[in-house]
Amino acid sequence: MASNEESLNQESLDVDEAALNEEASRELAAMVAEAEQSSNATDEESADDALLSAPQSQGERAAVIEALIFVSDEPLTVKTIADVLKEDKEVIGEAVKTLAEEFNGRNGGLQLREVAGGWQFATRPEYHEHVRAFLKTRPSAKLTIASLETLAVIAYRQPVTVPEILEIRGVQSPSAIKTLLDKKLIVAKGRKETVGRPMMYGTSKEFLLQFGLKDLSELPSVEDFHDLSGGS
Repeated sequence: MASNEESLNQESLDVDEAALNEEASRELAAMVAEAEQSSNATDEESADDALLSAPQSQGERAAVIEALIFVSDEPLTVKTIADVLKEDKEVIGEAVKTLAEEFNGRNGGLQLREVAGGWQFATRPEYHEHVRAFLKTRPSAKLTIASLETLAVIAYRQPVTVPEILEIRGVQSPSAIKTLLDKKLIVAKGRKETVGRPMMYGTSKEFLLQFGLKDLSELPSVEDFHDLSGGS
């Protein structure tokens, strides 16, 4: 009899968690839409920000281009780079080619190559077998830098709300949180009894499985968290 009651209680918990996650997903989707709308409304204002001023030298231009290509999830086109830097497309095209020649001239483990209409960093073909062997031992879930930073905040501060994550990271995070929820790396932990009753989030069992952790006590230091993720 006791076993049946435990089974029913577990089923009830599973249903409650699923309902919370579904509610959280809808809430985050609405927040993402609101953030995108707000972003579109301030694009013109942001374009005039001093931080987006044109590079003052060829070296600075090359450094900015390298940074943009590095953080892009997909091959970055010359047009996109030119739009960001507000410079002539031909000038940027020549700058990218020069950067590629200089970067690839190092003969290091990475190369800057043109692929699918854009530019992207990639490992050199001669090292692919080493990379494959390494990746087999790393978590399979690929995360963006924003998602990884958000996951780190949740892992070390859980249960934590969206406003609390914003306070720590300094940038809006609903999109990254929804990605983590969709990948089942985090779960909703109920609502915090405070103004607005915001949803709280914490890591899931899938998180422990993906990162090879017995429990949360085995979390690495904050500095080592990025290395544990495989540098995703």
